[in-house]
Amino acid sequence: MRASARLISGRGREMARAVMLQGTGSDVGKSVLVAGLCRAARRRGLKVRPFKPQNMSNNAAVAVIPGEGREGEIGRAQWLQALACGVEPTVHMNPVLLKPQSDVGAQVVVQGRIFAEAHASDYGRLKDRLLAAVMDSWARVGESADLVIVEGAGSPTEINLRDRDIANMGFAVRADVPVILVGDIDRGGVIAALAGTHLILSEQDRAMIAGFVINKFRGDLSLFDAGLAAITRFTGWRSFGVVPWLAEAARLPAEDSVVLERPAGAGHSGLKIAVPMLSRIANFDDLDPLRAEPGVTVVFVPPGRPLPEDAALVVLPGTKSTIADLEFLRANGWDRDLEAHRAKAGAIVGLCGGYQMLGRRVTDPQGIEGSRREAEGLGLLDVETVMAPEKTVRNVSALSAKYSVPLTGYEIHLGETSGPDCARPVALVEGRPEGAASVDGKVFGTYLHGLFGADAFRRAFLAEFGIAAGTAGYHEQVQDALDAVAGHLEHHLDCDAIFAAAR
Repeated sequence: MRASARLISGRGREMARAVMLQGTGSDVGKSVLVAGLCRAARRRGLKVRPFKPQNMSNNAAVAVIPGEGREGEIGRAQWLQALACGVEPTVHMNPVLLKPQSDVGAQVVVQGRIFAEAHASDYGRLKDRLLAAVMDSWARVGESADLVIVEGAGSPTEINLRDRDIANMGFAVRADVPVILVGDIDRGGVIAALAGTHLILSEQDRAMIAGFVINKFRGDLSLFDAGLAAITRFTGWRSFGVVPWLAEAARLPAEDSVVLERPAGAGHSGLKIAVPMLSRIANFDDLDPLRAEPGVTVVFVPPGRPLPEDAALVVLPGTKSTIADLEFLRANGWDRDLEAHRAKAGAIVGLCGGYQMLGRRVTDPQGIEGSRREAEGLGLLDVETVMAPEKTVRNVSALSAKYSVPLTGYEIHLGETSGPDCARPVALVEGRPEGAASVDGKVFGTYLHGLFGADAFRRAFLAEFGIAAGTAGYHEQVQDALDAVAGHLEHHLDCDAIFAAAR
């Protein structure tokens, strides 16, 4: 494949072949499959890159803006897929990122930078400009690569949105990229989902589909042989294989908050950590390194339920809308639960927006997050936050102020936080103090995402709760999980045929 993989793009440079995974619905496992296929292609010696034209997620990561010497935002899944490819993530791997701020509005990030604040009704007006950015990034991301594996978003059967689609068939047709359709058998109705997709799509869109993959099968795969034959009979599409339920996928950072709605594991020993599920929860994968520890149970608490009284630690996660989620937190009575937890000398950590909530007050004089300009914080840290239009987006290397161990992470936030408790910082970033802690050290807040992914810090932190952390490094575990997922895909899918379908 390597000898014939490249084409000449409109930019006059070599362009990769490409194949696209779309799903019969959201959360069918496209992100993990793309990551696994990227790793499988890399293991074949191919120069492979991920691409997602448009993503909607508040789980973002920091990526390079090529040629500008600074950094911007992309979806967390594309960051992981770049890791699977063994390359540095760039903003062109996910040129349009929609970060929901309300039920009807989102912040629009284009090629890593804030582009607009838009309501759903405004999206049609923005389509041409967003599509231009998508096609520009598409040309850039495939330069000098052998293969690009593209991930769709949602489902191509949302035909009411087809005229303004840039995420699924709108992109596939424009870029002439063949599509492999992914169906999730675990949720049921997969035959109808695939056959129904064939029925609903236009003739032009239907012609883009090269075949299908069945994902998340539990049990004896041969039991679905008749199902595969039925799907091919209804659609004329070939099967590229059936993927079993991948336990290793749970060790990979998740992007879609739908995973938080699933029941927690049955573990009850060791340290229990409670995390309230805020309405605009963001970057909740900050908790993944803690969840991976055998002596730790992380419980995401859904709205309407109290924080568990036996939790030794409460973590307030990031949020896309700090003031709105302060209201949401109080509406669910979690402020009272936090007061009771603090009265028992319980520990509390605030990450990014959660850090802002812990202070005395949050003000938004320019209405960046919405119409409400000010909110009283929880008062658990003696700090205040003022929102400002300039967003901080950067990777960070730092030193733990408490444990004197190295930290690596990233910052993505609006606002500046200051106050007396900042005299007790969480970290030193290039010598400057970052974060704040209470006098007794039981409460602290920081803007550093990925804090718990720093192995030495996580071990020192957990030791204060009497937990001996595992010896395996978290990032090594992620790499091992990527290899394991790729191995399963190579065994159960016709990966060579998938890569050969690219054009």
